[in-house]
Amino acid sequence: MFRKVKKRHSSSSSQSSEISTKSKSVDSSLGGLSRSSTVASLDSDSNKSSGNSTSETCAEFRVKYVGSIENLEFEMSKTLQEPLDLINYIDAAQQGGELPFVPGDEEMVLGVSKYGVKVASVDQCDVLHRHPLYLIVRMLCYDDGLGAGKNLLALKTTDTKQKECSIWVYQCSSSEQAQSICRMLSTSFDCALSSDKS
Repeated sequence: MFRKVKKRHSSSSSQSSEISTKSKSVDSSLGGLSRSSTVASLDSDSNKSSGNSTSETCAEFRVKYVGSIENLEFEMSKTLQEPLDLINYIDAAQQGGELPFVPGDEEMVLGVSKYGVKVASVDQCDVLHRHPLYLIVRMLCYDDGLGAGKNLLALKTTDTKQKECSIWVYQCSSSEQAQSICRMLSTSFDCALSSDKS
């Protein structure tokens, strides 16, 4: 399900979820830095994802929380359909001071399961964020462009009435870790879709 695409290749998507990797170039205003990175993205039709799956798989990853942009009007969400649109929006938010460029020092545990995504403290005592599978609209990862080899993981969610959307940004230690999270979430969606059809 994970494939690499250098430019735009037409290919069929699997059910309602898709992971794709493609090259992009984004100009950053940080000292005129031009960055090129690989993007792995997950698209989902959240209305078809019930989260009911026979799979009990849960994977955990150590990440850092960058920040969030919450309660955006759902109409705004429609302008952020493509991965590059979402990345550019996050870039603009960072440059405008809405989101920091780097996260805090505290590590968190991001868990991906058939229920969705849960972010908790390392000791698992405090659950910081919970993103149910059926409310996740998109997840993608990309190089942060700061030259340290870190990747950002962006998660776009909606509310139960689909009137608002929010963007959550986490920093991963490597592109491999970020892509593993996307793959794991894609598997969760596939299991949920299979369960819907059974």
